[in-house]
Amino acid sequence: MRNFHTWLTTFRDNISDYSYYVDFKKVYANVEKIKIELNILNSLIGSKSIQNDFKNLVVKYPEILKCIPILLAVRLHEVYAIDTEGEFKYNFKNPNYSIDQYCVFMQKTGLFELLGQNIINNLVDYVTGVETGLDSNGRKNRGGKNMENLLESYIQKAGFLKGSTYFKEIEIATLENKFNVDLSAISNNGETVKRFDFAIYNNKTVYGIETNFYTSGGSKLNEVARSYKNIAMESKNIQIFEFVWITDGKGWHTAKKNLMETFGAMEHLYNIQDLENGILQNVTRL
Repeated sequence: MRNFHTWLTTFRDNISDYSYYVDFKKVYANVEKIKIELNILNSLIGSKSIQNDFKNLVVKYPEILKCIPILLAVRLHEVYAIDTEGEFKYNFKNPNYSIDQYCVFMQKTGLFELLGQNIINNLVDYVTGVETGLDSNGRKNRGGKNMENLLESYIQKAGFLKGSTYFKEIEIATLENKFNVDLSAISNNGETVKRFDFAIYNNKTVYGIETNFYTSGGSKLNEVARSYKNIAMESKNIQIFEFVWITDGKGWHTAKKNLMETFGAMEHLYNIQDLENGILQNVTRL
């Protein structure tokens, strides 16, 4: 019998690789798309008549408007603003206000000051910094991908072949058709579209695998633990099918009560150390 508290002490703080922090290829690609327009806007830096210069630029190069939202770290083409003068929804892809109103936007958001007061020297460099900051929001997804990549490496080390004995991001319906297994108990009789991060097929058994890694806590962790506990319970009587959950991360220390309940109810709940100790070979009886 495994001890939950001992098992929890082996959870990792982090599994971040070098590409986790910033996807610079994506940053550079985003900047490259608007590099010409940004360089046109560079002519406003230090302008002593910035409002008139901005108007002239918009008349001559209306495409520069599409760059404005990213200067405020906004990726949307439409930007909402409200004050005592009213409510406005500025469209920077298909302009819906007069140039004068866009000047109001530039003035009230502080962009005219940013440009006119020489606070920055180059908008291409500035937007590269903005994109780098915005890209940090993608770390959560990259963290999940890191865990998937780590697990996949252990699946391959265990001798499984992609597309033959293991499958990635596979839907329940596909598993049912491919291996003639009835998973209606966990798909609400086919009403719920569900996919597993991985599925392994060995010794006439299908192993549906979910994986995740949490560096921080939150209510979502409790929901995940309860959800996977339910799947495990619902799948107990399914022939030739086993549900496996592999998770890790220090975030679980803030939600250990629910995780402990799931640990007690699930046969196949593991972490990275379990992978290192060859749990995949043991579970799938290779």
